[in-house]
Amino acid sequence: MPQRRIFLLSPASSSGKRAALLFNDRAEFDIATRVRQEPGATLGEVFSFLSGLYFRGKLAYAREFQNPPTDGLYSPGTLVTLRDLERFAAVPIDAEESRYRYPLERDASKIAERIGPRCQVVLLGSVATGKYVDVLLPIFGDRLVFPMEFLGHGDMARGGMLLKRAASRDELTYIPVSDPSRLGSRATKKARAEIDARL
Repeated sequence: MPQRRIFLLSPASSSGKRAALLFNDRAEFDIATRVRQEPGATLGEVFSFLSGLYFRGKLAYAREFQNPPTDGLYSPGTLVTLRDLERFAAVPIDAEESRYRYPLERDASKIAERIGPRCQVVLLGSVATGKYVDVLLPIFGDRLVFPMEFLGHGDMARGGMLLKRAASRDELTYIPVSDPSRLGSRATKKARAEIDARL
């Protein structure tokens, strides 16, 4: 039986230069016109536009290799509008920010209960900082994994890698987020000590 697996995709920034294009009332391209009116555009489309290559890669890869027993935190097919993007942009993605942390903990805990102990949770997002790891690792434990091939690569390289692997149907290799090697060779002693303290 194939490994049960769900993917958690880190969000795109809703407050950058590309987001400003969507908020421009004079913008007439397709996604800008759809996101300004009900029912909106899908979250996957909007974040792919906001982020470009990296999110498009994450979404294509997750769709190709998912084998979920349940839905993710927020489905890429969810419709969103500019009002939603404004709400997203108002909350910092920071593990110390309660408006971000509590809803994520709530939804992740529900998923953890439903998927059981044998389902992997693949995080396609930053693992070098605590913004996702500090919230998700205590909930999913060793089930929380990430692509080993991400180590040493930036967002654009990761996005290209994900698109190529999705097209070739060649899945990446996953290692636990709790593995200290996830920090890479440039990690500070403090960051490594924090990882060791969690193990």
